[in-house]
Amino acid sequence: MPAKPKKGRRFGGSAAHQRLMMANLAASLFAAEGIVTTEAKAKALRPIAEKLITKARKADANPEQRLHQIRQVVAFLGDREMTHKLFTEIGPRYADRNGGYTRILKLGPRQGDNAPMARIELV
Repeated sequence: MPAKPKKGRRFGGSAAHQRLMMANLAASLFAAEGIVTTEAKAKALRPIAEKLITKARKADANPEQRLHQIRQVVAFLGDREMTHKLFTEIGPRYADRNGGYTRILKLGPRQGDNAPMARIELV
């Protein structure tokens, strides 16, 4: 039986499983710039994705911290291609925006198990 976390959503499994699941969802979001998932996962992914985009933004503004920011994002995502896309395409796109990089659109229930679905996309 996995240990119970003190706070926050866990989506079944351990904290390590959730971290890896959120990293995969974030990488998919950056690759396709919009994904369809459950509302709960979309709401949990939003702050993670926004923090990663903010790191990419700050890397452009502060060149001496760029390598540190890149290493932090690679350590979380584990995907160098998506990190490269984040720092070369997505981060500079939001250089003049102070947050609110993602949008969640509710889609209604899923056919099989009636789970509420949502689309999370980059603005």
